[in-house]
Amino acid sequence: MSTEALVRDLRAELAEGGLRGSFLVRDLRTGAEIGIDPDREYPIASLVKVPLAAATLERIRRGELDGATQLDVPPGRVTTPGPIGVTRFRHPARIAVEDLLYLSTCLSDGQAADVLFGLTPPAEVAALLTGWGLTGIALRHELRDLVDTPAERFDAAEADLAHALAISAGTAGQGHRLAQLDVSRANTASARALLELLQALWTPSKIDPVVAAGVRDLMANNVIRHRLTPDFASDAAKWSSKTGTLLNMRHEAGVVEHADGGVFAVVALTESRVPAAVQPEADVLMSRVARALRDHLRGA
Repeated sequence: MSTEALVRDLRAELAEGGLRGSFLVRDLRTGAEIGIDPDREYPIASLVKVPLAAATLERIRRGELDGATQLDVPPGRVTTPGPIGVTRFRHPARIAVEDLLYLSTCLSDGQAADVLFGLTPPAEVAALLTGWGLTGIALRHELRDLVDTPAERFDAAEADLAHALAISAGTAGQGHRLAQLDVSRANTASARALLELLQALWTPSKIDPVVAAGVRDLMANNVIRHRLTPDFASDAAKWSSKTGTLLNMRHEAGVVEHADGGVFAVVALTESRVPAAVQPEADVLMSRVARALRDHLRGA
């Protein structure tokens, strides 16, 4: 099948499944790539924890932070489904900086991430990205804003109403009544911008090799593995990734390293038009689309 025909068919599959998406897959050895709307911006939710991890490790490398320093971490006390880790704690804790990195990146703990943002604010993380030659990732707010949406205000039985609002309250220019979904106010990126970050972490770049290796290790230990992992991890393939989820947005960005030496970066950013909180079929569909793109590129 030609690339054009494949992309056309995959677009149709996404539409039939109630999804719109931005996908990009790149062979990190050759630079060859294939994508679907890879330059469309999306709010990136917890994917912001990858540049946060890189920035924190860089500051540890410079001696500006000590990874062993223990910090007082207030409890998140969030009770709605989804958040985990310190975000759900009921009582204060003392946690070392390096352990906060683990919680933030591997468990996607928003409260842990916000403590790290307290050390390295979004503007400083953005400045480090610019210094590494990486553009297109806008950092505007901390993670606590992601647990202040209609999903937290409605009863659990009314979760579909929160998703209906997320779907219906947007504009043609990607503005939105909900700040977390407005591309002019949220943390945003395109699939291409996120893939450039992945390439900088997996291949020689301006990012210090020790920092890059640290982020790769964190992503390899990601415990949230229900989305793209089933289509990319195997005994002969190592999948390292980070997910991002917010209302009707479901994302994942990662790198698959094959035993035969192949290395492919994969970014999938999606939004659902189905007003439901639990949509395992959406995860299956976005994973199947990402896998089809990778398979096509690998076989080219």
